[in-house]
Order: sequence, then structure tokens, then C-alpha cells
Amino acid sequence: MSTPYPFTAVVGQTDLRLALLLNAVSPAVGGVLVRGEKGTAKSTAVRALSALLPQVDVVPGCRFSCAPAAPDPDCPDGPHGAGPGGARPARMVELPVGASEDRLVGALDIERALAEGVKAFEPGLLADAHRGILYVDEVNLLHDHLIDLLLDAAAMGASYVEREGVSVRHAARFLLVGTMNPEEGELRPQLLDRFGLTVEVAASREPAQRVEVVRRRLSYEDDPAGFAARWSGDESEVRARVVAARALLPQVRLGDNALLQIAATCAGFEVDGMRADIVMARTATALAAWAGRTAVLKEDVRQAALLALPHRRRRNPFDAPGLDEDKLDEILDRFPDEEPEDDPDPEPDPGTDPEPGPDGGPENPQGPDDGGGPDGGGAVPPQGGGPQDAQPPADPADAPADSPEAPRQPSAQEDGGPEQAAVRAAEPFRTKMLSVPGLGEGAAGRRSRARTAHGRTTGAQRPRGQLTKLHLAATVHAAAPHQKARGRAGRGLVIRKDDLRQATREGREGNLVLFVVDASGSMAARQRMSAVKGAVLSLLLDAYQRRDKVGLVTFRGAAAQLALPPTSSVDAAAARLEKLPTGGRTPLGPGLLKAHEVLRIERLRDPSRRPLLVVVTDGRATSAGAVGGDPRELTARSARLLAADGVASVVVDCESGPVRLGLAGALAADLGGPAVTLDGLRADSLAGLVKDVRTAVTTPASHTTRRAA
Repeated sequence: MSTPYPFTAVVGQTDLRLALLLNAVSPAVGGVLVRGEKGTAKSTAVRALSALLPQVDVVPGCRFSCAPAAPDPDCPDGPHGAGPGGARPARMVELPVGASEDRLVGALDIERALAEGVKAFEPGLLADAHRGILYVDEVNLLHDHLIDLLLDAAAMGASYVEREGVSVRHAARFLLVGTMNPEEGELRPQLLDRFGLTVEVAASREPAQRVEVVRRRLSYEDDPAGFAARWSGDESEVRARVVAARALLPQVRLGDNALLQIAATCAGFEVDGMRADIVMARTATALAAWAGRTAVLKEDVRQAALLALPHRRRRNPFDAPGLDEDKLDEILDRFPDEEPEDDPDPEPDPGTDPEPGPDGGPENPQGPDDGGGPDGGGAVPPQGGGPQDAQPPADPADAPADSPEAPRQPSAQEDGGPEQAAVRAAEPFRTKMLSVPGLGEGAAGRRSRARTAHGRTTGAQRPRGQLTKLHLAATVHAAAPHQKARGRAGRGLVIRKDDLRQATREGREGNLVLFVVDASGSMAARQRMSAVKGAVLSLLLDAYQRRDKVGLVTFRGAAAQLALPPTSSVDAAAARLEKLPTGGRTPLGPGLLKAHEVLRIERLRDPSRRPLLVVVTDGRATSAGAVGGDPRELTARSARLLAADGVASVVVDCESGPVRLGLAGALAADLGGPAVTLDGLRADSLAGLVKDVRTAVTTPASHTTRRAA
């Protein structure tokens, strides 16, 4: 077994370490969600936390970690009699993004359950994580059905496994820790709210701290055991402090003033529900215990708000997480602290680094350990500079005009007209659902019909691997003709493995929604472009809710460009849309050809995810770009090429005015999909026109769907 990187050796990341330690002191806080860019020691710190947790008393031989003093009466390995218990280290269990349902909750031996009536149950990861840590890296990429199971277990503190009338239940109380890169997509609001605390992490931009990270990393790689040994004293100190804080926690007093501060803060920031108040109360109590105090002070409430509220006040996926600290201070100043009672000598401020380095502290760049976190873990900037102050522009479009990262913008002569400044999007609205026809087998989502592991049962088939969803009637039907030959004598059926039938189910899948947006001069009227952006933003919100991947192609002037490669981050698409300039000629044909190329490459990367093309244009084509030729003929050929590849399409017709040329309708006919106006895109006026986007001809994608069937 490899030697883990010491928790106390992680450079900086004060908020991250504090949030993890508060959950170690009080697991009732509810876990931590760590958001940040790659390479910032997120995983390193989480994996190192388990070494700081106290040992767990368990019933010997119990696979479900029952406590000897209070065993679970419904434990599948029970009942447990009185007797001495054993102790083991607290576990940290990792849930892979691609795990199956049975791997998470456990599996029953269906054959033995049917033939013998025996509950032969193999525990899953939820059982392993009971009374420990359940860690989900890239939690935002977790499949919906696994998220539903996590939500149920987190809410009830137990896991239920049901297989055709055979039921198993076991306790599953764990500390849920997730890490994610927001660029890869956001979390469902239901799961987001289940995390007690959230922290934003970013790599330090201070050269001295970055040097220290590299030193410690290299030192750890050269001699993991020796590196861990040099930090063992600091690890022991933090472990002892966690134990002392746990012992002090029941004595911490949460006064009326602190409760008023918590309630006023949650109300002032308009947080939905009451979970935020409860989490803040538990966090403030844990902060006081961690500081060695028995009274909760205003500083504890303030720190608790900064950790517990940012992810709970987002109104839509495009709102940036965060908290207005000036407003927070204004609210808290209305309620002065109560006079504290006699407390033990306070520990150092909980917002500071909880551990000293072996030679001047872990922040000492000249310390003897000279290494770095396995993730290249960096440090947050010094106090006063948040992640927003430390990060360089995330988008090359944000770079200065003379920066080498800044994309070259075509000149007015190349555009055929001057560039106009970007306009703000109109208020988004609820759209009708656009879906791909046929039956897919893509990633679970909420848009198009697909064969999935969950949904309504539509039939039965022989299992292709491990049986997960038994079709009882089909299994009995397959076994019935062979009972006499198998020598059946009793009441039970004689079931063989070949008799088992897997239920086939139909649910919904997520799609790749590729937006092709006309940004030419004909779209440049400010009110018109604002309405267009509002419509695309509305469709992006819909894509977020339906768990789609999205991409963005724009065209203007002399060429089309891929503004955003296909991604799960709808936020990134909205940011690109907000900055989209307009002006110049209309290279509609090159825009469609760019979309064809993007979809071709994405089909190779993710062949099971079916695309939906949304073209937002007035249908005018005034430039063929570098391709040359007649712009209208190029547009028609490009559209027919997409239709021949089986791409389901819809055209959002942006033409306005009393005289309408109907060019967008002609484009939709070439694409083999419907056209809908901006007003008709609204859910209350579309009247089912694009309930299903249907292609006009038999396509290769249809053949692919039938072969997969």
C-alpha cells in the first residue's frame, strides 16, 4: 500500500483544510464540496483527511461497521449479541464516476434468492463508507441514477436494496466529500444542497508558494515514507486536536444572539429552506470547539456563513457563487456578541493554518521538507485576495488586444462591415422541449427517449453481463417448461442461470446540443440581437436542466469559428454568448460546415451521444468565406450534408419585420427539420410544434440506432 501524502504538508489552501477538519470534528456538518481548477491539491487534501480521524469501534466480523455499543437492529449480518468490540481506522471510500448501481448499494444473488429464498447480499460502497468518508471525485459528472441513490442515503442515513420483493436495509451514515472542476459542468441543485460546506480553491500566483509546492512534491516522490515520517509529529498534533474538539463539542453553547445572527444572515441572503440555518449552526459550533471555546462568537458565525451559504444562494446555473462580505458584516453587526463565560485558553484562530511545520511551519519556503502535493497542490492567495483576484483570464477573448493569447479579430474590411459591441441578452424564458427522434442508448439525461438502466419496463432479454434488473415474469416463463426434467419435487421452482431474464427499460438520455448562431450584420440591431441571445440563453438553461452537453459555433464576416467545443459546462457557453460581438457579412454555409466538422469529431469521441443541431439565423447567406462560390448554393449543400448524416436539426427563425423572405424555412427544409420563430420558441406558445424534431429521410444515425437495438 502506498504511503499517503500528509494532510499537514499541503501548502496553503486554508479554507479547504478548515472545512475538512470541521467535518472531522462534527460529521453532522454534512460534508464538503470542493470547487476549483485542476492541480490545486483538492484530491490530495481529501485523501489525507482519513488519517486524522479517530479510530472506529466495530463489531468483529460485521461487514456493515456496526458499533458494539449500539448495533443496527436491521443489520444484514445481525443480530449482534453483547461482546467486546474491535477498532479499525476510519475508512475513506472512493466512488468512481462510472460505477454501477450495484457497486454503490450492493447486490443480491438473484438466483439464490429465487431458488432458496436466501438473502445472499454483497455489500456495496455505501456499506464500506458507513461511519467514514465517501469521496466522489468529479462529482458533477456522476450519473443521475447514482446521484439519486446518494441523495436517498444521505437523507435517511440508510441504504435500501430491492430486488423483486427481496429487501435488504443497512445503515449508511457517512461524510460526503466531493471535488469538481466547474468548467466541466455544474451539480444538480438537490445534490448541491446536500453538501454542508463548499470551498473555492485556486493555485497560488505567489512564486515563493509555488516553489514550495514543487519542493514538497519532489521530496515526497523521492521518499514517500521518509517524507511522511518528517510530518508525523504535525499529523499527531492535528489528530489530537480533532479528538479534543470532538470531546468539547457537546459543551459548546449556541446562544440566542448567535442563533439570531444565523437566522438574520440566511434571511438576508434569501436562502431557500431551513437547511442552511441548521448547517450554519452546526458549523459555528464546530468552529468554537476547534478553537477550544465553549461559546459561539460572531467570528464563528461569519466564518460559517462563508462556508455554508455561497452554494445555496445561486438562483440559476449562470449565477456566480459567492457571498457579499460587506453585506454579511452589516447583518452581523446588528447583533453584538453575548458576554462570554469562562473559557479555556483559546486555540489559534481557526482560519489560520492548523499545523506548524517541523522547521518554522509549512508555509516556510525554506523549510526542510521541500516537496509538494501529489496533485501539484498550491495555496490560496494571501488574505485580501480571493480566487477572482488570482486567476488569469479564463477565456482568450478576455486577454488584452496585444496579448499573444488574444484571438485575432477580423478587420472591418474582412468582415464586410464594422464590428459592433456585444449586447446583453434579454430575460430568459421557459422553452418547449426539443428532442431527437428514435431510441438512443446515450448517457442518462432528460431529453430524448433511450434505453437506460432506469425507467419503465418495456420487455426482457437475456442478460449480457451481471444481472441487475430481474424480469420476474419472463424468468418464470423461461424456467417453467423444464421443471419436470429438472426433477422438481417441492414447491419452489428449480431456477438455472440460463432462465434469468434482464428487464429492458426505457428512460431519457442527454444529447449534444450544438448551437450555430448567426452574429452577422443582418442580426446586429440591438433589440433583435438581445432577443436572439435571450432565446439561446433560454435553450442553454433547458440544456442544463436536461443534463446535455453543449457546443457553440458562431459565424460572421468571412468565417465561422468554434466559440466553445462540446462541454458539460453550460456556464461556459453562456459566458461566450454574453461576449459575442456582431457585424459583417453572413457566412451561413461555412457555419454549417463548421458544425458538420464538430459533430463528426464528437461522434468519434462519444458515439452513443446523439446530436441536436440548433441553428439560430434569419436565413440570409451573403458570404461563402474561404470556400468560395455562390453563398446560397453552399448553404443548401451544407444543410443537405448534415441531413444525410442523420443530424436532427431545428432552425430558430430570427427574421422580423412586415416583409418576410422565408429563407430560414427553406434552410430548415434542407436540414430536414422544423423552423420555429423566436416567439414560437416559448413553452406557452409553441403548441407542440417541436415536441420531437424529425428528420425527413432515413439517415445513417437511424441505422446506427437500429443496429444498437
